[in-house]
Amino acid sequence: MPRLLLFSDVHSDQQACRRLFEQAKEVDLVIGAGDFCNMRRGLDSVIDTLKAIETPTILVPGNAESEDELRSACAVWPAATVLHGGEATVAGVGVVGIGGGIPVTPFGDWSYDLTEEEARDLLSERTLDREPGGVLVSHSPPKGLVDRDSSGASLGSVAIREAMDALRPALVVCGHIHGSWGEEETVDGMTVINAGPDGIIWTMDG
Repeated sequence: MPRLLLFSDVHSDQQACRRLFEQAKEVDLVIGAGDFCNMRRGLDSVIDTLKAIETPTILVPGNAESEDELRSACAVWPAATVLHGGEATVAGVGVVGIGGGIPVTPFGDWSYDLTEEEARDLLSERTLDREPGGVLVSHSPPKGLVDRDSSGASLGSVAIREAMDALRPALVVCGHIHGSWGEEETVDGMTVINAGPDGIIWTMDG
């Protein structure tokens, strides 16, 4: 049964990156759900630390970095695969990934955001290999699940919730909403985890 290391939102925290490097030695697949830097700045230095991870790694962009910026930075990281509206099978696990802030955030021009409709379009033709189980990686959480900020407002994405129902992944990995870091919910047999920067090790069912 594959062991996964899940994380998100390190936001240029080099200490967190070094901890993730150590944790990655104990797993079969690493999944990073976006926001590696801050406001489009400092991405290269974060990836320069994380690239020491040799375990196969799936990354999606957050709203703090764009898809193109993440792909460019990860060109020096052989173990990393960037997904944004794409899918791959890595370490025997089928993964669909989508990044960005969904729906559009109030943060302004620096934020890499998608509308709900843009997210639907990116995910419309995706499928999942469910042997031993599929994973949906989204920077933004699905609406109504691990998506509440510190005031209790539900800020998740309707399009991601719809994608869950269509894809039926065993696991959904997300981040973005800091008030729900580390939280886990299960619905209809699907586990949803807002990973946060500390790293969570999760074992997939066989």
